[in-house]
Amino acid sequence: MTTTVALVTPHYPPRIGGVERYVARLAEALAADADFEPVVITTRHRGKRTQVALENGVRVIRLGVWVRVSNTPLSPLWPFQVRRWLRRTGAAVVNAHAPVPGLGDVAVFVSGERPVAFTYHAGTMHKGATGSGLANRVIAVYERRVLPRVFARCDVPVPAGPTSLAAGLPGARMIVPGVDVERFTPGPADARRRELIYVGRMDRTSAWKGVDVLVEAFASLTDLPDLRLKLVGSGDAVADHLALAQRLGVRERVEATGALAGEELVRAVQGAAVLVLPSLTDAELTGMVLMEAMACATPVVASDVGSIGYVVNGEAGLVVPPGDVPALAAACRKILTDPPLAAQFGAAGRARAEAVFAWPLQIDRYRELFAGLAEDREPIARA
Repeated sequence: MTTTVALVTPHYPPRIGGVERYVARLAEALAADADFEPVVITTRHRGKRTQVALENGVRVIRLGVWVRVSNTPLSPLWPFQVRRWLRRTGAAVVNAHAPVPGLGDVAVFVSGERPVAFTYHAGTMHKGATGSGLANRVIAVYERRVLPRVFARCDVPVPAGPTSLAAGLPGARMIVPGVDVERFTPGPADARRRELIYVGRMDRTSAWKGVDVLVEAFASLTDLPDLRLKLVGSGDAVADHLALAQRLGVRERVEATGALAGEELVRAVQGAAVLVLPSLTDAELTGMVLMEAMACATPVVASDVGSIGYVVNGEAGLVVPPGDVPALAAACRKILTDPPLAAQFGAAGRARAEAVFAWPLQIDRYRELFAGLAEDREPIARA
């Protein structure tokens, strides 16, 4: 018998982000499995009316949004709408995804008798100095008062990394992000450029990504005048980062490509000398882009936040204190000026990506989880 799984996530492609890609990969894998039928419940980018469409073989239900607070979409209709769609689709299992508050929390509380797996993709979302005082206070209240109740209501907390706020809870089952090791592969050795690459969001509300720290570190590498920096991604802060590069005198060596996907993204990661993830807070849990770089045998340099140390594991590159411009620059220089070390990091990263982070490993864990949750429950009829 086919088990219908409702994957509930605040954002979903074409919006680009780690959580979005994680849920999309899971949904598409379940759609190809005769034992499961996925349905995604998410939000619209604009508009208040519900939209339903088949996207890459997956039924996607996009609920309307009444207001947005920073990166958080909200609507007072969601409790009624989510309950109705769970009933109409015959969902037997609910898998909600966070940390963006709102939709996932609603799904947990209106799931009724359906078993719930709640996948939490972050440590604390407190933004530190990069966030407003009001935002940090709201996050503190949510994490202290609301989130524990959400975790208590779900059947299985699923931390997406060892420092997720869901880690260590009773019954927790860690399922980390994955990487397509058949698509992200090492490119020709002679194709690598003298280039640092960053891949990710560049929104002003995501200042915790630390892109300004990377630009400053790049500008300080005056002993490597042929080095270039490629910023891959979109957002309203791209112009700010380029203006900083202009002030620091390195604008002509910084390229902002906009968002890349598919083979364009693979080639960009394959061709870089080092991929850098300079995040400043534990809101960055595992960094899927690190796994993609590792699969491409591209050495990485990343901040020691969230579960980054677990991902890199001392094998695929170097980890530095967050916000430390000299340390970030020194780590990049070390790899750029030591080809044998770069090759060692690249080979070890590829091996770890295959052994630990390949998507089939993570998908199998979800199949086992969903099958177990549905096993002892009565089938739920479609309305």
